[in-house]
Amino acid sequence: MQIKPFRGVRPPQELIESVNSRPYDVLNSEEARNEAAGNEKSLYHIIKPEINFEPGTDEHDERVYACAREQYELFKANQWLVQDNKEMYYIYAQTMGTHTQYGLVVAAWVEDYMQGRIKKHELTRRDKEEDRMMHVRTIGANVEPVFFAYPHRDDLDALIQRITTSQQPVYDFVAQIDGFGHKFWLVDNDEDIQQITSIVAQIPSMYIADGHHRSAAAALVGHEKKLNNPTHTGDEEYNYFLAVCFPDNQLNIIDYNRVIKDLNGLTEEEFLKALEEDFVVQPKGTEIYHPTCLHNFSLYLSNQWYSLTAKEGRFNDNDPIEVLDVTISSNLIFDKILNLGDLRSSKRIDFVGGIRGLEELKRRVDSGEMKMALALYPVTMQQIIDIADSGNIMPPKTTWFEPKLRSGLVIHELI
Repeated sequence: MQIKPFRGVRPPQELIESVNSRPYDVLNSEEARNEAAGNEKSLYHIIKPEINFEPGTDEHDERVYACAREQYELFKANQWLVQDNKEMYYIYAQTMGTHTQYGLVVAAWVEDYMQGRIKKHELTRRDKEEDRMMHVRTIGANVEPVFFAYPHRDDLDALIQRITTSQQPVYDFVAQIDGFGHKFWLVDNDEDIQQITSIVAQIPSMYIADGHHRSAAAALVGHEKKLNNPTHTGDEEYNYFLAVCFPDNQLNIIDYNRVIKDLNGLTEEEFLKALEEDFVVQPKGTEIYHPTCLHNFSLYLSNQWYSLTAKEGRFNDNDPIEVLDVTISSNLIFDKILNLGDLRSSKRIDFVGGIRGLEELKRRVDSGEMKMALALYPVTMQQIIDIADSGNIMPPKTTWFEPKLRSGLVIHELI
């Protein structure tokens, strides 16, 4: 993999808590408007610029994109964002509870994405790609990073540990909205920079963990600039885009669960009986039951929890897609019994990130909004790698990485 250090644009230390934000795609315009209320320094003015207009303004309006550029220039003019004097790498640590993961912040090579060495496991939608491409084109910068995973290396782990234990972070704060901790270090020593570049060059592939649309948009804009520049040399900054790279053995993948509105005309007894053809069904009572391993599911129905374990021969362990619990549940429950159709468009199903806990599944069923809930055991990083390596695509709503990257810690300019 080819990476390079870069001159990051970032907030002064005393402003980081005012500037940083959640990623653009985890909240809607109204939520961003509320979180930014009274804070002119909030990054939402750049990444969710529709909040600077009347409520209801189309976020894809040309004026909105232009406003993002105006806000970015304002932030720099006011020195709420300042460019570092030299090219460097950065280290970004996130803490959720007792778990901390350390990511390397780099400028990733566009060509690695275009040639498939940066691998994806999700489909992207062209309209969402174009939205982010417009944002990158208009501002001339990758304002938000993408989230990569790589096969862990002891030498890189040791280098990162040495730097983070011997230096004070320039940022150290706890995000109030979720209580997750965030620390950020500069890697400005030339020897360390060279060593990082050399080690990463030995890594054959990176894997997009989160941010498939941002990755596509950033790479495609860089590729556009290459094609449109008759004096292109390959050294231009637009040949690279902003990424945070985490070792695969540190990442925290949590469950991504389902709630369903109806039983397709079946009674509860008929539904449970139908499940028994492909699952071992065990009642677990009224206490919340969590899946214990792959191919074990937790069903909530009429104030009762059940363990469902897929029977042997009902899935293919040798196929990276067929072995996934999202595939098993889709084939044997949602298609075979409930006839939900395309899960991307069905109005009878909704998806709930595991960060909300199984209590949220119980609440939505108990309220009468939904008829049943199904909790899945989290996919593993190895499953994601296997699928990406095979060129396959994950079924919808399979992975949920937590914590999410905070935006506004550092920005990568394309010129």
